[in-house]
Amino acid sequence: MALPYYASASEKAVYYTWRVFCGFVFVFLIAPILIVIPLSFNAEPYFTFTEKMLSFDPEGYSLRWYDNILTHGMQNAQAARDGAWWSDAWNNAAWIKAAKSSVIIGFFATILATALGTLAALGLSQSQMPWRRPIMAILISPMIVPIIITATGLYFFYAKVGLSATYPGVIMAHATLGIPFVIITVTATLVGFDHSLTRAASSLGASPSTAFFKVTMPLILPGVVSGALFAFVTSFDEVVVVLFVAGFDQQTIPRQMWNGIREAISPTILSAATILVFVSIGLLTTVEMLRRRSEKLRGLTPN
Repeated sequence: MALPYYASASEKAVYYTWRVFCGFVFVFLIAPILIVIPLSFNAEPYFTFTEKMLSFDPEGYSLRWYDNILTHGMQNAQAARDGAWWSDAWNNAAWIKAAKSSVIIGFFATILATALGTLAALGLSQSQMPWRRPIMAILISPMIVPIIITATGLYFFYAKVGLSATYPGVIMAHATLGIPFVIITVTATLVGFDHSLTRAASSLGASPSTAFFKVTMPLILPGVVSGALFAFVTSFDEVVVVLFVAGFDQQTIPRQMWNGIREAISPTILSAATILVFVSIGLLTTVEMLRRRSEKLRGLTPN
């Protein structure tokens, strides 16, 4: 919001002080990312800026750590980069295998979290539903309770039922963490939903399922997709639960980065982190576009 021309001197001081304070907070939050990105292009195997990097010498920069994402773990990384080389990378490279596991787990966890979270949000949006607030508090508790407590509980429960070190177990664990985000985003979308539209559809002979898929779902779809993206990011970024409930075969990108820090520190971790940063920026941009579209559909002015 722009400062009005008739603002007093004290109001101008507060306005600009607040802007400067927000700027410092932004820099404080974004500084680690701004440091990680250039360090991922370091030609030397260090986590610090070398003299050549500080002097912007081209020899101080390299893509070797991004290339290492493709070659680490390959059987014949020095071979000619033909179809056989790429097949070797796809099947044996440690980072690519971790990325495949993350995508598989994240995809199915997102589907499960979105379905269950949307159903829960639809139920909680009904004014006649009893105990709405306690139920809501319980459903969003995974995002409030410390993750180590959730991971410990899942570990002991999975050990009893035989889901420990299995893909279904990891997927359900990640879905548990993603459901609160879906509930919150879909519930926020339903706040401005005009329920007279579904009543009108029912009065015209539409069945409850037809009214939902033809009227309700198209209007709340941006909120559902936003919740799904948040659930996917949550799954893609999770490491604590994976360390507790996953087996050796369920090697995700965060777990691969964790293992790299513990076993052999390499700037390849910074390259992977940089790629994840840009993936996250893309997903958050999509969420913001969907939020604006949702507000337009509900007749609100996007902020």
